[in-house]
Amino acid sequence: QVQLVESGGGLVQPGGSLRLSCAASGIILSRNAMSWYRQAPGNQRELVATITSGGYTHYADSVKGRFTISRDNEKNTVYLQMNSLKPEDTAVYYCYSFERYWGQGTQVTVSS
Repeated sequence: QVQLVESGGGLVQPGGSLRLSCAASGIILSRNAMSWYRQAPGNQRELVATITSGGYTHYADSVKGRFTISRDNEKNTVYLQMNSLKPEDTAVYYCYSFERYWGQGTQVTVSS
């Protein structure tokens, strides 16, 4: 029973911060590359950030310098720290395992 459960989304003002969490069960996160994707209404789902099994990170140009992906192997959880949020960051955020499992998504809304 593999599950990826996101949490931490919500409503924030421009310039604010959020930390998203993705708690995994049924798989070992440290042995897989993990990614965060997002999808805004009317847009395709886009890759935001990736962390490999070796700990290397990659970011979309639109979030580089503002977002940080990390992993806590003991808690079997991956995080996305989101700083300096912009209205264009508004989307449903999904975590994804390269074993081809998706989380249910968590809504992030950036608005004044």
